[in-house]
Amino acid sequence: MARESSHKKIHGAGPQKHSARQTHIHHTHKDTHQHNHAHSSTKRQITFIAVTTVLLAAAVLIERYCALQTWQLLLVYLVPYLLIGTGTLKEAAEGIARGNIFNEHFLMSLATIGALCIGFLPGAETEFPEAVFVMLFFAVGELFESYAEGRSRDSISHLMEIRPDTAEVERGGQTRTVTPEEVSIGEVIVIRPGEKVPLDGTVIEGSSSLNTVALTGESLPRDVEKGDDVASGCINLSGVLRIRTTKTFGESTVSKIIRLVENADSRKSRSESFITRFARIYTPIVVSAALLLAFVPPLLSGNGFASSFATWLHRALIFLVVSCPCALVISVPLTFFGGLGGASRRGILIKGSSFMDSLANVGTVVFDKTGTLTRGEFAVEAVHPEAAAKPGSAAITEHELLHLAAHVEHFSTHPIGEALRAAFPNEATDGCSVTDVEEIAGQGIRANVEGRTVCVGNARMMEAVGAAWHDCHRTGTIIHVAVEGQYAGHIVINDRVKEDSAEAIAALRRLGVKNTVMLTGDREETARDVASRLGIGSYRADLLPADKVRCLEELLAAKPCGTSLAFVGDGINDAPVLKRADVGIAMGGLGSDAAIEAADVVLMDDRPTKIATAVSIARRTLRIARQNVWLAIGIKAAILLLAAFGLGTLWLAVFADVGVTVLAVLNAMRALRVQEY
Repeated sequence: MARESSHKKIHGAGPQKHSARQTHIHHTHKDTHQHNHAHSSTKRQITFIAVTTVLLAAAVLIERYCALQTWQLLLVYLVPYLLIGTGTLKEAAEGIARGNIFNEHFLMSLATIGALCIGFLPGAETEFPEAVFVMLFFAVGELFESYAEGRSRDSISHLMEIRPDTAEVERGGQTRTVTPEEVSIGEVIVIRPGEKVPLDGTVIEGSSSLNTVALTGESLPRDVEKGDDVASGCINLSGVLRIRTTKTFGESTVSKIIRLVENADSRKSRSESFITRFARIYTPIVVSAALLLAFVPPLLSGNGFASSFATWLHRALIFLVVSCPCALVISVPLTFFGGLGGASRRGILIKGSSFMDSLANVGTVVFDKTGTLTRGEFAVEAVHPEAAAKPGSAAITEHELLHLAAHVEHFSTHPIGEALRAAFPNEATDGCSVTDVEEIAGQGIRANVEGRTVCVGNARMMEAVGAAWHDCHRTGTIIHVAVEGQYAGHIVINDRVKEDSAEAIAALRRLGVKNTVMLTGDREETARDVASRLGIGSYRADLLPADKVRCLEELLAAKPCGTSLAFVGDGINDAPVLKRADVGIAMGGLGSDAAIEAADVVLMDDRPTKIATAVSIARRTLRIARQNVWLAIGIKAAILLLAAFGLGTLWLAVFADVGVTVLAVLNAMRALRVQEY
């Protein structure tokens, strides 16, 4: 049976009666205490193992070269046995007292005490060295398990380092140091180089680079300046920043991540749940079978009970040790925990190992478009100036066309205007005179730029001013420009596709996920263009939020048997679909709070390629768990078969139990190693 430590939370919430500062200090001291306690416990365990090994070797030499009676020999072997086995015996006794009798400590205690007693039966050989060795090897197995569990926990708890200790808040003209919980929305905090960003907010003064590796797994720093949004948990690398907070600490990015991590191991996968139920039923059966094996054959033996009891008791002890389900009960949860840790190090937060099964079996991936496959930001994609209207006259250049459009849109708050100004960043400082700005509803904007009347808008505006415009054979928003009533050209503005969106689809295809679908509220031509550029199998456009749910229901009904469907989204309108899918995957960096709450998996850096990485991690984790199951069952079955023919020994039984456990634990640790796809 798995020990309690395997299922404890990484960090617990402090009592509610504590103040915010007390709770924060409680967390900090608790983390330090747990780390120090684990380190000292490991050192003590190694010392006990080393001393026991020496004492066991000494006892074997004494047995070989000194003529001692059986009871005297028992006393010699009891020294190393009790040194290394007291903890196991104590755990067994406490389990019995609590009513949790059938755990691995009970099985080890029963088998070793039986081995110590068997030497006093008539005609039986002493099994004292085997008894000590069982306890010694069991301790070695626990040491390996403890180390592997520590590595797995470290891989997840490294995210806890993002928890800020304090916040520097400006109040009454002074800067005060408080806990992040004491800062309200709208207050201004100061972050100096080397400090963590304690709360989400917007930069109102300063520029710097932020280390976001703890949040996203990416080592490349992110540059921020005035007006940029900043997530809590990042580390300020260079300049001083003044940030106006937009969320309380409890609702900030860092708090949400910590809650996700704390609850990550509370949802068991189907494999883990099966192993837990299996152990509860299996262990009592094993003990009962061992008792029957020890007593029934001697009773039926023609040679008499006393003469054959020692032989069958020895076989029962072998059966008991071999049948202990430690390798399964320990390694399978550890494998899933390692998989969760490996994913978190890549900026992929999986909310529980229960979602590993669904992720591993993904056969259909459905994408939202805006903010998921695209950036959700308008940008100039192409500039097409018109050829010269008269022979010999100079044609307008791309630079001049952008220059005129950006100046006319200088005062516009529409995203189109922002995209034009971003494409021509010098428009505010080049000294051009812009007057008589007039916005014409449903058409565009007209203004006087350096003495020329410039109209920037749609086809209706061109028709209104008599400009001979022509259609553009590209998808996106087409902005036409006319100068003094003459058509000057057009600018194509589009939602920018993320750099790795096409690679994400290709990576999923390499993993065998060939059924990809895009659901979007955009127009048909825009959806068709994005789907074709990215290699998405099919798409559905002009959808309202309710339509997305309906489409998802149809896709769920049509998915191949035995596979699961994943939906990837980021907006608040995606929350119902994320909840309805077999696996909901949210873009966490820029995604809405509702989407992150509804999702089962959160990608902290908004990179679509992380979807393939998450699927790969889940598949590899399940593959390692299955390897451990077959390894344990196969070796145990082989040694039980040998024991049935009288060829088994306690040494082989120890290997079948603790040795296989060590091998399974070492194999489980491979789940920590993750590579990008």
